[in-house]
Amino acid sequence: MKNHMQVPLLDLRQQLQPLREEILAAVTEVIDSTGYILGPRVASLEQEVAAYCGAPHGIGVTSGTDALLIALMALEIGPGDLVLTTPYSFFATVGSILRLGARPVFVDIDPVSYNLDPEAAGELLARFPETTARIKAMIPVHLYGQCADMEPLLALADCYGFPVIEDAAQAIGAMCPLSAAATWQRAGSMGTAGCFSFFPSKNLGGIGDGGMVVCRDKQLAEKMRILRVHGSAPKYHHRLIGGNFRLDPIQAAVLSIKLRYLPEWHRARRRNADRYRRLFAESGLAEEGGPRLPVPVWREPAEADGVDDFHIYNQFVIRVEGDRRDALLAHLAANGVGAEIYYPVPLHKQQCLAGMGYGEQQLPEAERAARETLALPIYPELTEEMQVRVVEVISSFYRDKKATDGA
Repeated sequence: MKNHMQVPLLDLRQQLQPLREEILAAVTEVIDSTGYILGPRVASLEQEVAAYCGAPHGIGVTSGTDALLIALMALEIGPGDLVLTTPYSFFATVGSILRLGARPVFVDIDPVSYNLDPEAAGELLARFPETTARIKAMIPVHLYGQCADMEPLLALADCYGFPVIEDAAQAIGAMCPLSAAATWQRAGSMGTAGCFSFFPSKNLGGIGDGGMVVCRDKQLAEKMRILRVHGSAPKYHHRLIGGNFRLDPIQAAVLSIKLRYLPEWHRARRRNADRYRRLFAESGLAEEGGPRLPVPVWREPAEADGVDDFHIYNQFVIRVEGDRRDALLAHLAANGVGAEIYYPVPLHKQQCLAGMGYGEQQLPEAERAARETLALPIYPELTEEMQVRVVEVISSFYRDKKATDGA
């Protein structure tokens, strides 16, 4: 192909440029203060993020992984306990469970949203009462920027008496309808605790690692604040065994600036998603057996209620059926288009979980998603010209494949 335009999967320089001077001033202020551990910058961000999410309490921590870990620790999850969760997510979801000596119980995903399937969860809980009695928590993941179907999941948790920790690492600001509350609620505010990552590639990303837990329960929040400083309260007095999970004030300063722009960035990502849909429709790929585009399952009811954040598109994930996904990825790379596989190996098939007894096809939807999904560039600063290029490259792949198959 003659067009040599490069389209990266993510370009943080484009986001940084208009904020650079403001960020440098805030970071300089932290440096000059010589207050480098917790402090007012962290406390302010905690209040801002908690208010944005619709929860009264925020606890800034070192990473999204540690947000999950400290939430589980605060709920006293430990050896012998079981945690119900998804097999299709970043490893941190299950790694946090395993680090405490607990074990994951995997439930397959919904093939449209890629999130934990409430019906499959209900069937498992009803079918295996001995296992269910040992389940001490559930961790649904709001994958790719779209909330899991929380209403039935919360109902199951209430029925069986275990807390829900929302893994909202990819979904800050995404919303979900809850009829019991007669309203839409943001990711992280619906369960017992909600966990966020501020990894630089996230919709709200820092300039290094960072994370946060939000929750409604004051005592639980205070327990997590104690756990993040080695379980110390007051200093040097330890009634709990915690860890060093403190959010850096430099990260807090940067994130506080970026949080003000988050709604605008969400709108840009939705605009880019809609543009992809138009460009793919105009390309005729649907008639040629092209990729399946992501489905925003909450879109119609959200728009009917005047809600914007039905999907925040942390990733724009297409589905390439059959055995073409890896070949398409190579074709995109050869033509200067960034793309990524999230995630090529489902959690139950990771080598470190080999002894857990999950066989082939026990979780077929997660395994199929791992074979077929591919993330395209979707960041806010992506231009129409760049998106046209992405669709052109994908179209050329299918044309070449069709010609080869017909030869």
